[in-house]
Amino acid sequence: MALLTRKSLDLGYEGEIIVKDLNFSVNEGDYVCVVGENGSGKTTLMRTLLGLIQPLGGQIVLGDGLSRTHIGYLPQSTAAQKDFPASVREIVLSGCQGRCGMRPFYNKERVLLARALCAARKLLLLDEPVTGLDPGAAEEMYQLIETLNKDEGLAIIMISHDVDQAIGYASHILHIGDELFFGTKEVYEERRRGQ
Repeated sequence: MALLTRKSLDLGYEGEIIVKDLNFSVNEGDYVCVVGENGSGKTTLMRTLLGLIQPLGGQIVLGDGLSRTHIGYLPQSTAAQKDFPASVREIVLSGCQGRCGMRPFYNKERVLLARALCAARKLLLLDEPVTGLDPGAAEEMYQLIETLNKDEGLAIIMISHDVDQAIGYASHILHIGDELFFGTKEVYEERRRGQ
């Protein structure tokens, strides 16, 4: 059974739909890379999966014993979060608080990854995890995520603007934009070559 299934999902905010009729599922061990143009709804999808905003239509079905407390989340880093007034220990421990309800903390990339891993039991959501990292650190982050997926068995859903680099690690691609696509990376790459 799938960990997550999205059926005819409409995404948006304040009543405005930005993604319509989205269907896909994530199974244990999948590594899904979410790609698309800026403003296409990738982060809105993440926030909907986390229950931070409600879908405007359709449904999200959690299966295979998954609950929202089993989901780790690494948000996209922003300039406003650089000086967040919390210690490393407080941020990492906040990942364990998800078992008592959603109380997200936000801060620097490595600390937030540690926090997300404290919360993740079956699924890890990553929103642009290599933003702001130099090429060497970005490659190291991709390899760490791959290890978590292959060796630890965590299913991964990762938003990335670096399509060529990210899909090298993914098993499946979800493209959001003018055209919706969900399938294996091999089929996605074949479609890209045919365009």
